Amino acid sequence: MAMASASTGRPRASGSSLTGQGTRADILAAGAALFCTEGYGGTSTHALAAAAGIRQASLYHYFGGKQAVLLELLLGTVQPSLETAAQLLARDEHPAVRLWALCVSDARLLAAGEHSIGSLYLLPELADERFAPFHERRAELETAYRTLVAACGVDDPGAGAALVLALVENVILQRRRGAALAPERIAEAALRVLALDPSEAAASGPALLADLG
Repeated sequence: MAMASASTGRPRASGSSLTGQGTRADILAAGAALFCTEGYGGTSTHALAAAAGIRQASLYHYFGGKQAVLLELLLGTVQPSLETAAQLLARDEHPAVRLWALCVSDARLLAAGEHSIGSLYLLPELADERFAPFHERRAELETAYRTLVAACGVDDPGAGAALVLALVENVILQRRRGAALAPERIAEAALRVLALDPSEAAASGPALLADLG
């Protein structure tokens, strides 16, 4: 993503960070709050800067615009799951156990945080080509699901992976309704959708997740 030169505005002193993690983190926190409450279209760069406690010009020192803020937030809902999936694909536990672990880890990520960033998946603005990196990462994640589903012996791994990912991402809608279904329950439901017995995975999966750290 493009970043303006430092001449467009200087960052605030790190000691005055609102999040305690630096100005960049402050901007992302402000974006998460505003995009989820005011909407992407209803949020200006001026509002982002004000919420982050910086000058509007200083925002461009870190991000090329509000679309770059949204893109980084979206990538943050996928990249950790991709890293977990890569670890799980390299393991030798039963594929159903690894699939269970990926579902739980992914659902936990989508359920985490003060604001439901996953709800931004529904924004019509995501059709813009500037958000292509997010769509590419999510496609990679679906491929990881499909690989594990295929290893479980499911006849149509493409359709199976789509169903499983839909169940996991249903966490987004649950949060909007104020519901709280445990990620472990979602993972068990995903295995049942594939006509797999979730009992072994539910018993062995927590140890696998703990080993991944």
